[in-house]
Amino acid sequence: MKTLLHICCAPCSIGCIRMLRDEGIEPVGFWYNPNIHPYTEYRSRRDALVQYAKDVGLSLVQKDEYGLRSFVSGVFPDFDNRCEFCYKLRLEEVARHAAENGFDNFTTTLLISPYQNHELICQRTERAAAKYGINFLYRDFRPAFREGQETARSENIYMQKYCGCIFSEEDRYLKKKRKKPPHHKPVSPKENPCGSQS
Repeated sequence: MKTLLHICCAPCSIGCIRMLRDEGIEPVGFWYNPNIHPYTEYRSRRDALVQYAKDVGLSLVQKDEYGLRSFVSGVFPDFDNRCEFCYKLRLEEVARHAAENGFDNFTTTLLISPYQNHELICQRTERAAAKYGINFLYRDFRPAFREGQETARSENIYMQKYCGCIFSEEDRYLKKKRKKPPHHKPVSPKENPCGSQS
């Protein structure tokens, strides 16, 4: 069985590759993630995957497209519901590539993360499969998530700190900022060094 595995990052691929190989399936990796920003982050994740694929003998197809403008245009103005567009963008491309290049089916490492919307990923993947006439190989990779994270840490594989798009980085920053205690006591109106009161 010829399976195309969409890969979002090296750490998430670890458990997925192992689980598929345990079933006797040798996947071909597929890198296509124009949602990842800024470019330095995109490059770090891509390069980590390229190296990991070499280390574990995984064939890897790269559609190397840094897509800041097209991604932002696609989610504007509904930034808070950007995930559906993000899933659709990537999953339709992996389905198209699988259908056009003789694969029997495709799947995605997005199915490993407990932080992603698993049901929405399945819906978008099934739609992409129907659109391009290719089978979606569903696997719940989530039980292998922690193992993959631990392996990535122990092998010093680059691990990201946010989902991928610039808005998820913004969310991470805002959450971090809200958790920080104030470094000084608030200034009372009488002590206001700016003079005027609003």
